[in-house]
Amino acid sequence: MQLTPDNLTILDFEKSPLMPAIVQDAATGQILMQGFMNSAAIAATFEKQLVTFYSRSKERLWTKGEESNNVLKLISAHTDCDNDSILVLALPAGPTCHLGTQSCFGEAKPTTGFLAQLEQVIVSRKSDDPSTSYTASLFSKDISRSCQKVGEEGVEVALAAMKQDKNELINESADLLYHLLVLLQRSDSNLSDVVNCLENRHKKS
Repeated sequence: MQLTPDNLTILDFEKSPLMPAIVQDAATGQILMQGFMNSAAIAATFEKQLVTFYSRSKERLWTKGEESNNVLKLISAHTDCDNDSILVLALPAGPTCHLGTQSCFGEAKPTTGFLAQLEQVIVSRKSDDPSTSYTASLFSKDISRSCQKVGEEGVEVALAAMKQDKNELINESADLLYHLLVLLQRSDSNLSDVVNCLENRHKKS
């Protein structure tokens, strides 16, 4: 169930004053870290819109990134079926782990989550020098160029499939996905919009 500031009383802190809280990247699906929350920590998370834990070593509330500025911006929070653990969806402002890595769990992440990561890279390179960044060069041209690239890569994918060349099919599909992400950004849309559309279609089918 999704948590809101108005229904936090459903959390079962009678079992334990501290509840495990898993933080997941809302964009990529990667698990970022695990901490513990008490009732004050989850309330502070909603109030600040920044993920806040109860630090067992410091024996106080601790907002992730309060020293490093690598905060976790709250998107939503959910409880499990027993109301005794919390899943937090957040957007990281930098590396989550104190070792400097994106996740405290190393490189463990869903494969398809890289598409969301690639989309973030594309956004970050919009304003780069077009002479040194292929992505920036696409944004510097008329949108018709991006439309053309998507069309060309789509044809290349179909031709590779017709030839039953698996390696070429994978490479051309990668090119198509990249250029499609660029075109979506140029059209004020993103990958989440496409996924939401697919989910809505699935619900109606």
